[in-house]
Amino acid sequence: MATSTHANSHATTGTTSGGWSTQRIATCALFVAVSMIVSYMEIPVPPVAWLKYDPSGAVCLVAGLAFGTGTGAIVSVLSWLPHLFMNPWGGLMGILCTLALVIPASLVYERKKTVAGAAAGMALGAVATLIVACSANIVITPIYTPTMTSADVMAMIVPVLLPFNIIKVALNCAVTAVAFKPISKLVSR
Repeated sequence: MATSTHANSHATTGTTSGGWSTQRIATCALFVAVSMIVSYMEIPVPPVAWLKYDPSGAVCLVAGLAFGTGTGAIVSVLSWLPHLFMNPWGGLMGILCTLALVIPASLVYERKKTVAGAAAGMALGAVATLIVACSANIVITPIYTPTMTSADVMAMIVPVLLPFNIIKVALNCAVTAVAFKPISKLVSR
């Protein structure tokens, strides 16, 4: 009898107690794959060539809102792993900024599953992303670009970094707002 209970506690189908079912693992893998692919669709944003927008944050945000904070965090990290091998500092920035958006938004939405909850979560995530992006750039950019000092980066916060990150977060939240309902319905089937 004990072995039967033990065997069922590791079942991978149809868990309702918050466990990871086969379907949830497959869904998470799908979101990771899509996010990873679109993370390479980089659009340079002038005036600084190393600032690029990609829509992977929206994919991670949809995953977090639809399937919870844990899934959103996993998708956020795993989708940026290949970047860590090719561009470690850019990959690290991608992970930090995506987590800063996804985790607060998902946590708020988990507590208040309404349009207002989603909007409040995305607003909180947007503020967290702006703080993380600007702060991390002060530390990481001088390492990534040795010709720049932290003071140079701080001078770029208001005219360059803040507007870029506001645009990036606004696009990710707008795409999520449009895509969330249809994607979550499609995946839940």
